[in-house]
Amino acid sequence: MVPDHTAVIPRHVAIVMDGNGRWANKRFLPRAVGHEQGVEALVRTVRACVQRGIPYLTVFAFSSENWRRPEDEVSKLMGLVLVAVSRYVERLAQEGVRIRIVGDREAVSEKVRASWHKAETATQHNSRLTLSVAFNYGGRWDIVQACQRALADGVPPAELTEARLGSYLALSHAPDPDLFIRTGGELRISNFLLWQAAYSELYFTDCLWPDFGDAELDAAIADFARRERRFGGVEPAASSISQGT
Repeated sequence: MVPDHTAVIPRHVAIVMDGNGRWANKRFLPRAVGHEQGVEALVRTVRACVQRGIPYLTVFAFSSENWRRPEDEVSKLMGLVLVAVSRYVERLAQEGVRIRIVGDREAVSEKVRASWHKAETATQHNSRLTLSVAFNYGGRWDIVQACQRALADGVPPAELTEARLGSYLALSHAPDPDLFIRTGGELRISNFLLWQAAYSELYFTDCLWPDFGDAELDAAIADFARRERRFGGVEPAASSISQGT
């Protein structure tokens, strides 16, 4: 039975899916196996978010810095994209999931871009959950490309407000993340959603991504429920409230 978190459910969850390689290494398996299991964990998490009524999920699948990894590993990751699209898109579409790819598409092959287009087109009318997959994405790249697009549109400097610039960001279709999760034990955000995560609640877990599932998601949501989100403001003192001052 899914726990009832309706009173404190985050509207948007962002996840750095870290630990695939270490999961494989601990089992003396090729790193590619860890990435394959990571896709399974993603599908589990998408379904768990749907069950809990979370309308937006954004995951960090491939950063703009990941090109520095061994060529063989990068090649296998690209192949995994194609496999994942063919294997899971239809099922996710039937569950009301909309898929959107965010990131710089220029560096990937035409074959990969075509698979992304297929996934986005097949799910474009769904609204139960929007799954944004950040691929060849970096937070600094996102801010720079947003500025470039605003300049190209001729936006005057005096009119370039936070809201106006935000409309040019890659994740402009979603609200800012409420809950930012990173698996794998590292305590950093690694250039992910630098602008959007300004007031996100950060949650770090030692759980390696392929082992992530319902229980880990519920633990993160429970921790989120205990947070006081003031967005730079100050909560009134209890004594002042009780005295009506």
